[in-house]
Amino acid sequence: MLNYIWAVMILLGIVCSIFTGRLDTLAQAALNSAGDAVSLCITMAGVVSLWMGLMEIAKEAGLIQRMTKGIGPFLDFLFPRIPKGHMAREYIATNLIANILGLGWVCTPAGLKAMEELARLERERGTGTPHIASNEMCTFLILNVSSLQLIPVNMLAYRSQYASTNPTIIIGPAILTTLISTVAAVIYCKLKDRRAVG
Repeated sequence: MLNYIWAVMILLGIVCSIFTGRLDTLAQAALNSAGDAVSLCITMAGVVSLWMGLMEIAKEAGLIQRMTKGIGPFLDFLFPRIPKGHMAREYIATNLIANILGLGWVCTPAGLKAMEELARLERERGTGTPHIASNEMCTFLILNVSSLQLIPVNMLAYRSQYASTNPTIIIGPAILTTLISTVAAVIYCKLKDRRAVG
């Protein structure tokens, strides 16, 4: 559906530029945007490399393991039916920590692995229905989308790339809004989970 929306917007832009006699402006803007896109990709590659490296250092130093233990009570509260030593908990913890640190690219593989483990857990319980997500899967997905972030790495990189005079000014509002969305997600998940169990 999104592809159709983009296609319609592009066609409308071309048609409008033809009727207003600004086709040359459109062509110039397209070329400039292509150059900006390449420049942004290079910047983002550098940011990703930096944060991936820092994440590996944190993992080797045992910081990630300590953070995983630290959010254990939170995981117990949100996912009480996942056994303590289950791999799904480790992947969920890794995903949440990466999200909190603003590493959206890093958290995706852990998120996919967590979903696989949650599906396997449902099959082991004998309660898994094909093509239907379990309560734990839905909770994890909603929590992942709400995504509390202490360091909005993407936005900082974008703002720096486009010459913002103060790229870090968004950190406070970003923490506040993602905190509100995460609290709302937790409340929603617990209410829905209680209703499903009841």
